[in-house]
Amino acid sequence: MERTFVMVKPDGVQRGLVGEIISRLERKGLKIVAIKMLKIPMEMAEKHYEEHKNKPFFSSLISYITSGPVVAMVVEGKNAVKVVRKLVGATNPAEAEPGTIRGDFGLDLGRNVVHASDSITSADREIRLFFKDDEILNYERDLDAWVYEK
Repeated sequence: MERTFVMVKPDGVQRGLVGEIISRLERKGLKIVAIKMLKIPMEMAEKHYEEHKNKPFFSSLISYITSGPVVAMVVEGKNAVKVVRKLVGATNPAEAEPGTIRGDFGLDLGRNVVHASDSITSADREIRLFFKDDEILNYERDLDAWVYEK
């Protein structure tokens, strides 16, 4: 099984969308193996978004992501990165399909509700940044037999 990183951003938390987002992930059949609410420290935010460091929007992105609490998760499932990205929708909510999280709840690129890793490499890096190994659980669910073909 593959793992990916998902974060409900400050706008999603403030709008009361955490439960809806978790529900969509779980209804798809994905398994949450770690979850926490935190206010991201500046240094962690800069590491998280380091690929945008030289872009003009970097400082506003850091200011926004540290402005309020977020909910960080590690989600597990077959092709988790690709499946979660599909559920989340296009980065720009104006381009996100209806039925996706951003398509249903976002209107502005700078307030797009949720972050999801865009590759296995990014997922591994982001998971290590937000979670210690002992915070990520390994467990079996009886329903997995109904989600995955053996």
